[in-house]
Formats: sequence, C-alpha cells, structure tokens
Amino acid sequence: MIGQSLRDFLKMVEEEFPEEFVRVTLPVSREDITATVFELESVGKSPVVFFENVKGFNYPVVTNIAGNRKLLAASLKVNPSELPTTFKDRCQDYKPVKVENDPPWEEVFFEGEDVDLNNLPIPLHFEVDAAPYITAGQITARDPETGVDTTGFHRLMLNGKNKLGVSLHSRRRMYHFHKKAESRGESLPAAIAIGIHPIHYMGSMAYHFPPNIRKYEVIGGLFGEPYKVSSCSTNNLEVPFGAEIVLEGEILAGVNEPEGPFGEFTGYASYRSTQNVFNVKKVQMRKDAIFHSIASGMSADHILISCVSREAEILNSLRRNLPNVKNVHVPSVTAGALLAIVSMEKTAEGQPQQAVMAALGTEFYCKCVVVVDDDVDIFNLSDVAWAIMTRTRAEKDIFFIPGAMGAILDPTSDPENHTLTKVGIDATKPKGKDFAERLFVSEQQKERVREILRSSGLQI
Repeated sequence: MIGQSLRDFLKMVEEEFPEEFVRVTLPVSREDITATVFELESVGKSPVVFFENVKGFNYPVVTNIAGNRKLLAASLKVNPSELPTTFKDRCQDYKPVKVENDPPWEEVFFEGEDVDLNNLPIPLHFEVDAAPYITAGQITARDPETGVDTTGFHRLMLNGKNKLGVSLHSRRRMYHFHKKAESRGESLPAAIAIGIHPIHYMGSMAYHFPPNIRKYEVIGGLFGEPYKVSSCSTNNLEVPFGAEIVLEGEILAGVNEPEGPFGEFTGYASYRSTQNVFNVKKVQMRKDAIFHSIASGMSADHILISCVSREAEILNSLRRNLPNVKNVHVPSVTAGALLAIVSMEKTAEGQPQQAVMAALGTEFYCKCVVVVDDDVDIFNLSDVAWAIMTRTRAEKDIFFIPGAMGAILDPTSDPENHTLTKVGIDATKPKGKDFAERLFVSEQQKERVREILRSSGLQI
C-alpha cells in the first residue's frame, strides 16, 4: 500500500533515501529556490530540497520531488529501469475514486476579500519571468457537456490578491472544457490543488485514454488502489484528499490579460500564451501547509515525469506491431519530449523506419527519433552518440518528414502553424551482413575490477 499524500512521499525519502533529501534551514529568498535545483543538477545531483525558512513568508517550500528516477521508481515500488513499462501497464488499470470527508486542507480557509495570494511563498523562477509563478498547481475542472473531470498542470502567474494568469497552452482537455463553457457565455468552475504526491503528478501526465475515463481513475491505477478525493465547498469539484493547499474559483469567460514570459521546458523564455484568467474565490489549506513548487525551465523536476509518460506511450504504441522493441528513452536533458531513443532487436530491414514513424505518430512533441540495437544503453547518451557515429550512413539512414505538427513552445516550429521538419535516424547495424565486432567488458570482469578499486579505497 502506497501513502497518497506529499507528506507520505517526503517521509519515504527521508527514511529510505536520506542522501536524496536536503533540508535547508538558512533563510532564503523566493528567487533562490529554483536556482538551487539547477546548481545541484550542475554537479549531477537531484535530491528533494526542503526550504524551512523563506524570507517574508510563513510556509516552507519543497521542490524537486520529481527530478530523480530512483525516487519515482521507489514511490511505485519498482526498479528505475521498469518505470516506462510500469507506467504503461498501471495507467490502463483504472480504479474508481474513493470520496473522503474532512480533508486536512480544510483546517484553515480564506474567502472573498480575505483571499490574498501574496501570502503564499510563490517562487520567482527566472529573472525573465513576468512575475512569481505557481508551477505545481494541478487544475481540476469538468467537461460542461459530459461532466467528466480532468486534472493537470498549467502555469499560473501571480497577478493580484485573487487573480492568476493561466495559459492553457497544451490544447488538451482543459483547453476544450474552457472553450465549451465560454461558447455558452459561462466561466469554467475550477480548483487548484498544491502539494500532491508525485504519483498523482505522473498520472496527470497520461494522455492516451478514453474520454469517459477520469484522470483520477488513471492515477488510482498507478497507486494500485482507489485514489482518495474530497469535494470543494464552492463548486463541488473533487480534488486530492491529501493536498496541502486548495484554491477554488473559475477560469473566466471572455477575459484575456497579458501572461508571461515564463521559463519553459525548452530552456527558453516563452511569450506564447492563451492569456486566460483564473479568479480565486476561496483558499483552503492545512494549518502547517507545505508549499510545493516545481523548478521550471529545463530542470528534471519539470521534465522527467513527462519523459517517463512519453516513454510509456511510445513503447505501448510500438509494441503493438513491433514486439521486438525492447525499450524507449526520452532524455530530460534534450528538453524532454523533443527526442526519443528506441532500442530494438532488429529482425528485418525497414523496422527502424517503421518504429520512427510510429513514435512520431504517437507523440507530436517529438521531433527526432533515433533507433539503436539492443546492445546500446539508451539511458547513456554517450553510448547512443557512439552508435549514431559508427553505425549510421547519413545518405541512407537519416530521413526527414517535412511539414509535421510540432510543439507550440518549440522555438524552431513555424510561428503561424507550429509545423517543422522531423528527423528519423536508423543507428542499427545492417541485417545479414558482417559488421565490425563491438568491444565489451563482461559483468564478471567489471565486478572483479570494482572489488579491486574498493580495496584500494575508491568507492564506485
């Protein structure tokens, strides 16, 4: 059984992986929070970081809960290499929600004129950002026609005591829910949950499931049991029972205001926005609430879970027709979704090209797919680059798909229609021909050498 709250996750990390938990007791400013995550990443570390004292605020801040594959895998009780297949399988095992009364986030509340979002320790992530941004707020709303709800991340810019700028830039369910409500002249009732378990975070990134299925049912599948939710008081929407903070309100109809720029996952400032406005009517929280923030920009905290979800979706799609596909990796260091690497045991020529087309058809954000043999470690970009350089003939193995739909936030896509040329690379050895033999060191030899180094005082 997996505890479903952010606090359950933090407890697991502190107790089982103390080396991956950093508690900062010195006073910090809101500008220090995301910068700390990037400084840690620069030296190859990605621990959870808990800031006990943020200057000018009464609440602690936790960040980088989703920037570490080892911790995500541990939260699901699997090995890191099993993350994509576990995600793929569990996300299809939908579980009905369990509605609970008296959630802990009802302990303190503010409504009407008493709402003041300036009291929350919302980080300013980058100097270019237009304002402090809530990055870990999960927005929940219902389809005005079917009543089926969804939950997901959208950036939220602090824009006053009770107002947040929001970009529904993904053009997925939330965007269409708002458009349906707006066509009726109605605002879209919505709620924002802050401070959630990373498994909820993971489930919210699943995209390929039937329209009648609730995201909470997908999240329950990941937990392996019904997800606990509670009802909001102003609009009857359901939000996570274990949340730290809940903001209730609506995304206004017919109102657009400047929002952005914001440091996006591409590593660039984004000025693109749907310029929507979220009006906050009520704030509820635990009396000792922890404010959760996701480090924005190209941090693993921002990108890694979307990488895992895309690995799972692409793997699921490829294996329908190519069971010899072994695994898929979407690296976070290449802006996440923009690159996919496919490992396969090639049994016939043409299979790598088939895999490229299937992967690009599954994930439209992806702009480059590399296919390698199963002797290549797809989680090691040096090994992948070696395969490309030694197994690819450019005139034969690199091909282009012009005019394909790309990500709106990709700075190389056409600014009008968001299309671009996509690339496939077949970095597999030719089938049925003699090819240079790869050098390798056996696992037994590696272990003997490790023991020699350990006995010499070097820990590896």
